[in-house]
Amino acid sequence: MNILDLVVGKPIKTSDERAEQIGPIQGIPIFGLDALSSAAYGPEAALSLLIPLGLLGVHYIVPISAAIITLLVIVYFSYRQTIAAYPSGGGSYTVARFNLGAPASLLAAAALLADYILTAAVGISAGVGALISAVPSLLPHTVSLCVGILIIITVLNLRGVREAGAAFAVPTYLFVGTLLITIVAGILRVFLSGGHPTPAVPLPLPPPITATVSSWLLLKVFASGCTALTGVEAVSNGVKAFKEPTVKNAQRTLTVIIFLLAVLLAGISYLVRTYGIAATDPGQPGYQSVLSMLTAAVFGKGFFYYLTIGSILVVLSLSANTAFADFPRLCRAIAQNNYLPHIFGYRGRRLVYTYGIVVLAVLCGGVLILFGGVTDRLIPLYAVGAFLAFTLSQAGMVMHWRKNRGPNWLKSALVNGLGALVTGTTTGVVLVAKFLEGAWITLLFIPLTILFFAIVRRHYHHVKVLTSCRVPVDAAGLSQHPIAVIAIDRWSNITRQGIEFAARLSPEVIALHVEPSEHSELLQDDWEQYVEKPFRAEGKEPPQLHLLPSPYRFVIIPIVQFVLDLSKKNPGRSIVVVIPELVEDRWFEYFLHNQRGRLLEWALLARGNERIFTVSAPWYIRQQADSV
Repeated sequence: MNILDLVVGKPIKTSDERAEQIGPIQGIPIFGLDALSSAAYGPEAALSLLIPLGLLGVHYIVPISAAIITLLVIVYFSYRQTIAAYPSGGGSYTVARFNLGAPASLLAAAALLADYILTAAVGISAGVGALISAVPSLLPHTVSLCVGILIIITVLNLRGVREAGAAFAVPTYLFVGTLLITIVAGILRVFLSGGHPTPAVPLPLPPPITATVSSWLLLKVFASGCTALTGVEAVSNGVKAFKEPTVKNAQRTLTVIIFLLAVLLAGISYLVRTYGIAATDPGQPGYQSVLSMLTAAVFGKGFFYYLTIGSILVVLSLSANTAFADFPRLCRAIAQNNYLPHIFGYRGRRLVYTYGIVVLAVLCGGVLILFGGVTDRLIPLYAVGAFLAFTLSQAGMVMHWRKNRGPNWLKSALVNGLGALVTGTTTGVVLVAKFLEGAWITLLFIPLTILFFAIVRRHYHHVKVLTSCRVPVDAAGLSQHPIAVIAIDRWSNITRQGIEFAARLSPEVIALHVEPSEHSELLQDDWEQYVEKPFRAEGKEPPQLHLLPSPYRFVIIPIVQFVLDLSKKNPGRSIVVVIPELVEDRWFEYFLHNQRGRLLEWALLARGNERIFTVSAPWYIRQQADSV
């Protein structure tokens, strides 16, 4: 077993794809981690903006959470219909493309890509934040912890969908279970205490009131709390990952995810207000997450507290998996329409879209390093992309029902229309409220991404036009043999094999040697003995040896120039450049030899023309060593 097999796993056959499909049990941790884990940072993001109001601000969390849950339910019914209407997946991008046109679909695609990058970054940073709230001494290592967790998630996703689902199932259900237990136990203590529970451990004192309540502040709080809705679209993007019946399994998964999220948001907001838990300043000494304070208030800092904090840490960190599950699938859908490099559509050894996973990991890592891994710095960038995609998806579904008028189409259109109205309004609120705090970065990213889409599409269209051919093969011109050119350094087994191969391609072989070199004088003697004599003995014209002067010791440039000049002098003939290459036995031996052969090939590809061809003549160390 090699290192790649050990880290990523052995390759999976294409015929085994069905075995990699999942059901609702695995679908919840794969596609629901982001949505469920947002219960940990959504309420906290809202409470953080209420810090200037002191204890008074805590009382506003329940009505704000109620508004967010209402929005969540509307979005749920809308996406449930989207899954049924577009079982091929693709979510907002697919819906917008078929119903609103290419510009709207590209806007949805760019918004979703931004959302997934930030989903991964926020999830990991929030997980590390939960760890730091329990172990404050780790604060200086925030970025290192974020990057380490990102690497683990990337490797798990490269191992395939089923393995990722199995790895994430236990922490996901542990997270949901411990939070539900905390909520139930907290509510029981509230009722047993007559509505005035005493925290099991003292809570940090709320800060003094330094601001007054305003509509603008409450709008900003609502906008931050709406981060709890990100990730809801994940199931609609990954419908094809589910086993048959695909649509039913995807809808069941979405239903469970939304139900659990609504219960968690409602329970947390109620207990936060009842216990009087105010947020602490993130990124500062003494910081504690809201869930850390809530769990400690209900159970104290015993075994259950650390079990809960541990599950929160793991799930928040792994919540980035939702982005890793959907980002590559979305990239594939976009690439199929020629707006992204086609390489995003190729599946790797474990039947996952490897390049999408790796690109997301790199982009997410850059965001985490740039913003220091602090969740509060990332939240303002968040939610704009998600709600913009929500809005386009719902508006697209309204057009879908209008064009495909089936039974109860008007009812379905009204549901999606309401969803478009509400999410569109929320997009405006989030954008205005968070613009100066960082949302402008997302707004800048989206048009730049759309511009990139257009450049890629234009390139593929240009290549298609130029490569389209309706001209038959020139059979008459095939009788003329090409000119074979081979670059050599000294006489060796590698050179001998290359010349033999070149002579089989063409009776006209030209060997090129760049001088001065330590082998130049000896090569001319060897050439007469080992090349010219054997050819003449067989009655054949021997290859010509051309010595190319290079006073500045350049090797690649004179060879390329000779080939270009030869092509000009022989306008009707093809030229095949044979490149003898040593193939090393072990990967690290690659760095012990010069790679002029590869450089020569790249240079000829860059400066050559349609009549210049390159072909490798590999000489394998392993085979020769085995024969000795």
